[in-house]
Amino acid sequence: MVVLPLRHHCYITALLSSTTLLLLLYFQNSVLVFTYGSYGFVSERSPCACHTCVADRGNSNWFSERYDPNVPLLLNSTNSVLNANVSRWWNELQSDAGNYAEVVDQVFSLFPDKEHYSDTGSDRCRTCAVVGNSGNLLGSNYGPLIDFHDFVIRINKGPSKGYEKDVGSKTTHRIVYPESAIDLDNSTHLVLLPFKILDIQWLISAFTTKNITQTYIDVPSTIKADKDKVMILHPEFIRYVYDNWTERHGRYPSTGFLTLIFALHICDEVSVFGFGATSDGIWHHYFEKTLTSFESGIHAGKFENETINRLQQENKILMHKACQEAPHQNMSQSQCLHFSGTSIHDTFH
Repeated sequence: MVVLPLRHHCYITALLSSTTLLLLLYFQNSVLVFTYGSYGFVSERSPCACHTCVADRGNSNWFSERYDPNVPLLLNSTNSVLNANVSRWWNELQSDAGNYAEVVDQVFSLFPDKEHYSDTGSDRCRTCAVVGNSGNLLGSNYGPLIDFHDFVIRINKGPSKGYEKDVGSKTTHRIVYPESAIDLDNSTHLVLLPFKILDIQWLISAFTTKNITQTYIDVPSTIKADKDKVMILHPEFIRYVYDNWTERHGRYPSTGFLTLIFALHICDEVSVFGFGATSDGIWHHYFEKTLTSFESGIHAGKFENETINRLQQENKILMHKACQEAPHQNMSQSQCLHFSGTSIHDTFH
């Protein structure tokens, strides 16, 4: 029998105890990450409970340089005062700027005045589907995949009725401006994208006097939506996307691109459906036959598309490619998913 000196015995006991503790912590909480620093082990909590977390800026310098977790996303009474640079830039987008302060006061007397989506943390895993309006959704059979996400965010007038097989039926948020507004059910958040003060005035009018019927085109005088689920994107957020993400290409970002960046800030994992143009640079909405140019002059479509592709390369989003973009038109859904780099496990884990 070998008898160890007392000092060695203490060292071994301490080592075994530390190892046991680390293993227990590891298996009890998979989001706890251990790194070795100058003075021993340091624990760092993951930003979320998902496999990958959008807010984890440490794994991409390119993303970290652009992503600001502190930018105001939605208007409320505590953040409604605009700094001079944002106010000047935003006013330049509109031909006739109204009295912003007066409009904001009316907004918060009518719609919820609170801070939304401040629940980020290591115990949350919120999955989101951003559903664009590209014609490449037709025949995709992505409906069940889209509906499985916690949030399903749709853009402008993109309908789900009649297209459920390809685009799903669930809608938790719809990003609109007056010229693209449609009626919503009571389960959907109306998220107004205000390119001008008149857009906010229209929102107020749509729920009260119903006297605004025209902006630069005819707009609905009223809209069916739950006013307790109304939100307004912050003008500073629009400017942030313009500065950081489109790098001031175009006059202002497109609605689809703004929606995608918004999702990066309120979600932990982001899946993207229905984005992309044809090889000829032509956009085709799945619910329309009209073809439109990829570059409108107002938006920097090519630059936005390159940025979206880079987000995928940096593993910040999961792009779901449409089946008709694949070389074999008769693929099964599982074959198409495999071809596009998407697996059922990736989507439903």
